[in-house]
Amino acid sequence: MNDVPEPTPGPTQVIIDVKAAGLCHSDLMYMETGDRVMPHLPMTQGHENAGIISALGVEVEGFAVGDVVGVNSSGVQPPLGMFTPGGFADKLAADFRDLARVPDGLSLSLAALATDAGMTSYHAIIKEGGATAGMKVGVIGFGGLGQIGARAAVLAGAEVHVAEMKEDVWAIAREAGVTSCVKDASEWASASQGWGKGPDFDLIVDYAGFDTTQKALNAVKRGGTVVQVGLGQPTFTVVTPTILGKRLIGSLGGTVADIEEVFDLMNRGEITPVYEEIAFDEIGKGLERLKANQVTGRLVARFGD
Repeated sequence: MNDVPEPTPGPTQVIIDVKAAGLCHSDLMYMETGDRVMPHLPMTQGHENAGIISALGVEVEGFAVGDVVGVNSSGVQPPLGMFTPGGFADKLAADFRDLARVPDGLSLSLAALATDAGMTSYHAIIKEGGATAGMKVGVIGFGGLGQIGARAAVLAGAEVHVAEMKEDVWAIAREAGVTSCVKDASEWASASQGWGKGPDFDLIVDYAGFDTTQKALNAVKRGGTVVQVGLGQPTFTVVTPTILGKRLIGSLGGTVADIEEVFDLMNRGEITPVYEEIAFDEIGKGLERLKANQVTGRLVARFGD
């Protein structure tokens, strides 16, 4: 833990009194690589934030002190918690063009996790992947992102299948409307083998990113799409012929509009992700739990009022 000066707003920035901050595997990655990529150290992490505006820069438009907002961590301002100080603190500075309005009645914990886990998963499967009615969709990884992405595709009318090693979350997936669950995405390609058969997935979104990308390419049909979101390992290889006639798209973040669409779905009870609230002083232990794969869904640190 470090003591840092209290932030002051630049001309287009607001100061947000942080009330909820989500924990993410990306935090772990940047803890390991921060000395090579971050512009300065120490850097306050936390890129999944919601809170209340307490001060305004002179050029801010459309927002007022007291507004409840979430912050797009991949928007106009350099990413929070990575290249500019984030929300593992009681205050942060954010550009007003990166703010999403939190609707009345929405939990600030849900609002926080929607700014990254919600935005990133939703953008990948709906905006990049184009999940819609009549499509057969695969979701690799039913964690903090996969649970939201899978449910969004179900709501869009797609037939959704999940590959997730942790069988204890399969029941949660089925409650979300998922058609089937397997432990390993390689089972999808194996099931399609046989005379006259072939891969039959229209779309697969990989929220894991370990040895899973190749398995997705094996299971998606010609003309189909694989959307890569997860970065479980820094490099991977694919068998060249398996990508021919298919699309492999890398999806990063999303938009304020994506966040506000997820806010609306959450506020209406259409998306109800599993999450656990922890205290601010438990963030360190929470990150250790993430590293040990001991978290179901998402961890959200709550502090302040």
